[in-house]
Amino acid sequence: MDSKRKTAIREKLLAWYEVEARDLPWRNTRDPYAILVSEVMLQQTRVETALRYYERFLKRFPTFVALATASLDDVLKAWEGLGYYRRARNLHKAAQAVVSDHAGQLPPDPTALRTLPGIGQYTAGAVASIAFGLDEPVLDGNVIRVLARLLRIGGDPAKSSARKRLQEAAEDLVPAGRASAFNQALMDLGARVCLPRSPRCHECPVSRECDAHHTGDEVAFPEKPKRKTPHIDVVAGVIWDGEPFASDSKILIAKRMEDDMLGGLWEFPGGRVEEGESLEEALSRELREELDINVDVVEPFLDVEHAYTHFRMTMHVFHCRHTGGEPRAIECADWTWTCIGSLDKYALSTADRKVIDALRAQSS
Repeated sequence: MDSKRKTAIREKLLAWYEVEARDLPWRNTRDPYAILVSEVMLQQTRVETALRYYERFLKRFPTFVALATASLDDVLKAWEGLGYYRRARNLHKAAQAVVSDHAGQLPPDPTALRTLPGIGQYTAGAVASIAFGLDEPVLDGNVIRVLARLLRIGGDPAKSSARKRLQEAAEDLVPAGRASAFNQALMDLGARVCLPRSPRCHECPVSRECDAHHTGDEVAFPEKPKRKTPHIDVVAGVIWDGEPFASDSKILIAKRMEDDMLGGLWEFPGGRVEEGESLEEALSRELREELDINVDVVEPFLDVEHAYTHFRMTMHVFHCRHTGGEPRAIECADWTWTCIGSLDKYALSTADRKVIDALRAQSS
């Protein structure tokens, strides 16, 4: 890219950002910890969603020490509903590493940042530029879309060849001493103007410099091949130690292994339906394998539809009665009996929260 065009892009974006920057709480601090929390929350999550959790999380865990010394259960409970729980587990581990290896101070060097759990190239660049003012580029989904259109960079960004070209473009554009504002300008432009399906080119400060705009094929970039989203069926049991909804009956919940998807969260036990199994057969098998217990599958309760990043799930939930075997944590981390009114004490997934809501509605 020639220097004249580069200068025009930088100056126009920075001028636009000075006027149009979103007023976000993490932009009103230079605390590296608070900025790291915001960047982790924003991974694969919309700003509007992260805003509902950010200040509450910082109030509960205001420093690296507070987060590092908290229990994982408490951290997951504070994260409950934000999704992608591996982020919370990694943030907890990163805080422990900062306390033990860096005297409680986040290292400014991007290479050192990338050694912390859950911090990849994007997050390291964002924190280094925003919290420490270093001339580091960023490359998240919004920035990829802006750069791919601006420079008409083809290829699937998930593939190394296209990713390399986008990374080189981001590095080339970062203005010395202004990386923080420039990176955030790119993020805001992608979030508010350079939209995936209906870009607002008439509002874009760099439309005159945009190659894809000149050719009228903005929505063709970045190139993303269509992938079919798989669907899986899973079963889960609301396991009672007596009659369902009896005043003295309790429900069995299990804690997922930390390395599992949604690791560390509590759940209504169950698992995936294997080929050729009925739903009831799958649930009985999963409960024996997970907790070494026998149950009577009493009746269907509800079906929960939920979409994750790479697949869709239907969770078929049944009322069950415990008939034999003391629960043992075989393919789970822990288990406990609890009543409906105490379920809020535990961190559960969004899908399991829907089960709790249905239980409360039926018991009232």
